[in-house]
Amino acid sequence: MNFIDFSLKLNNFPISKAQEKLKAIQELNNKEYALNIEKQKKEIVNYHLENNSFYNNLVKNKDWTWNSLPVLTKKDLQVPLKNRLSKEYSLKNIFKNKTSGSTGNPFYFAKDKFSHALTWSVIKNRFNWHDLYNKKQARFYGIPNDFFGKSKEQIKDFFLNRYRFNVFDLSDSALENWISIFKSKKFIYLNGYTTVLVAFSKYLIAKDITLKQLCPTLKACVVTSEMLFDNDKKNLEKGFGVKIINEYGASELDLIAFQDNNNNWIINTETLFVEVLDDNNKVLNDGEVGNLIITSLYNKAHPFIRYKIGDKGALKKINSKKTILVKLEGRSEDLVKLPSGRVAPGLTFYYITKSIMEDSDNIKEIKIVQTKLNAFKIYYVANTILQNTKKEIISKALIEYLEPNLELEFIYSEKLERTKSGKLKQFTSLLKEL
Repeated sequence: MNFIDFSLKLNNFPISKAQEKLKAIQELNNKEYALNIEKQKKEIVNYHLENNSFYNNLVKNKDWTWNSLPVLTKKDLQVPLKNRLSKEYSLKNIFKNKTSGSTGNPFYFAKDKFSHALTWSVIKNRFNWHDLYNKKQARFYGIPNDFFGKSKEQIKDFFLNRYRFNVFDLSDSALENWISIFKSKKFIYLNGYTTVLVAFSKYLIAKDITLKQLCPTLKACVVTSEMLFDNDKKNLEKGFGVKIINEYGASELDLIAFQDNNNNWIINTETLFVEVLDDNNKVLNDGEVGNLIITSLYNKAHPFIRYKIGDKGALKKINSKKTILVKLEGRSEDLVKLPSGRVAPGLTFYYITKSIMEDSDNIKEIKIVQTKLNAFKIYYVANTILQNTKKEIISKALIEYLEPNLELEFIYSEKLERTKSGKLKQFTSLLKEL
């Protein structure tokens, strides 16, 4: 038994039961699978209507149909956790955690122990697609600053066969130290924040180094938590010399999508029900981009039913068992509102700027902040300060793709501000209303 399974059992998480459940779901045929999803949707709603006063108060029509149920947002859930728990659960018999708050809306959430064990079962299943589960991991995540939190993570890293790198320092001296560590340790895969790993890969490319040459045991790189653009993926492949696997998840829910060996981003339909809705909460067709709305089918401790996670994306349903996430556009609250009244995804602005600035191979990281309707600050880390000619090229591109008369301020920085967990929020709007 690996340490994760042993630790879960030690803390009364029914991991064996959860793994058996996951296997039973996966063995259903297409017709049985579809019926099981509908059954679980009905059961989880009825459970929370009967046992969770918080959710019961939100559902006005008790003779509900699925589309009549409210769409929950993080704002709806920002009340004390004890007020959101189902009646047979308390703060003592649940799994409790807190979201990172990278979108500005952190909150505590809960899972019952079986639901949390199912989460780990799905993670184990997906990582085993690539033979990575429980293998030596180079971990590029943040770590708490307080002694207790930091010590806890370091102990977990030791037993979980992980070596954690400091993502808060991306200086050349720090990256050189990372290189020396890869020379001395037999890592199987890298796992961590996209922006950090991209910065590392660019440094390797600039030095004409491929990480797999330094660490021949390396097989893959799993990126998570932040958007992965095509150019970034190419940099990762070139700098690391291994396959790149895209993971999409949310701590309050589960692993939502994971890339298979055919580079398809497979939706977790075993424990989640994922919908795509427009801004009026109407269901969109396959391939149409809208708000990702997710239901946790087995979490009885806390209702995540038709939960608006804050991301936009598009799905393609292959059959009852297989759905592909064909597009992910990032946070819906990160929108650019322009003087003309036009609204665009924040990542559009970021992508235009980033793609042009990368032509020089000078820029390491970028962060865009909208301060007024027509004003943006572009913070960047680079080998040298941008010349006026490069700034003019960026300004012209923004006129072409967005609109004229936008004020841009370029700010050279030694280091970009990150969240407490180490994530780089790539676009931020300071406008109060979007």
